Parts: sequence; structure tokens; C-alpha cells
Amino acid sequence: MTYGDMTLIFLVIAGIATWVIKSRFRCFTTPIVLLPMLILTAVFDNLIILAGIVDYDATKLMGIYVGVVPIEDFAYTVVAVLLVPAIWKAVNKE
Repeated sequence: MTYGDMTLIFLVIAGIATWVIKSRFRCFTTPIVLLPMLILTAVFDNLIILAGIVDYDATKLMGIYVGVVPIEDFAYTVVAVLLVPAIWKAVNKE
């Protein structure tokens, strides 16, 4: 299984969960938060990878990079930006 395969699975699950939760609770933070979070991910993940803290098996990557960060790494940010506000809204029911 490649990182892309895992990424797709988590993005689909997050997308469905977010759609279900947000259809019941109004939450408009996703578009406002996504771009700054992706920029922060690009900056700090580049630093983490360049420092040698994190490494990836190149045979399991798609080969698309932002600096030295594989594009698959941005899926964690997208999933968090989708799910955290949706779950927060569902739990707090405001």
C-alpha cells in the first residue's frame, strides 16, 4: 500500500464524516482555515524533513513535492481541517 492509497482512504472517510456532521450543524471555518494551515504545513514540514526528523520511503510516494515535502503529507492537514471543526460542532451542538 502506498502513501497515496492511505491518503485517499482517510480523505474519503474525512469527507463523508464532515459532510454528514456539517449537514446537521452549520460550520463555515473550513475555507478560512485551509489555506493558512496548508502554508504552515509546507513551511514546517520542509524544516522537519530537512532536519532529518521525518523520512519517507520514496518507492511508496507519488513523486510530487512541495520543496522536499511529498504531496501526500498535506492530507493530514486537510483531514484535520475537515474533521476537527465538524467534530467540535457535533460535540458542542451550539
